[in-house]
Amino acid sequence: MIAIATIVDTTALLRSVIAALASGIVVTLVFSVAILGAVRSLDYGREGRSVVAAALGALAVLALLAVGTAVTIGIIVMTNKS
Repeated sequence: MIAIATIVDTTALLRSVIAALASGIVVTLVFSVAILGAVRSLDYGREGRSVVAAALGALAVLALLAVGTAVTIGIIVMTNKS
């Protein structure tokens, strides 16, 4: 049993699982905000409410930028692990 503990760092493994779970949930929620903003922006644009449509369009763009940034950071972290 002692040999297994030295081979597998369970604390690091648990941290990795928690970080992956948390980031997966957050990125999914932010992406859903991007979809919601885009759809509502189109709906309000069709109704002639251009100010609200522009604000929701900006929200969608910001959310997509946040998702892209999170994915980029994740790729950088995975490729720089040594």
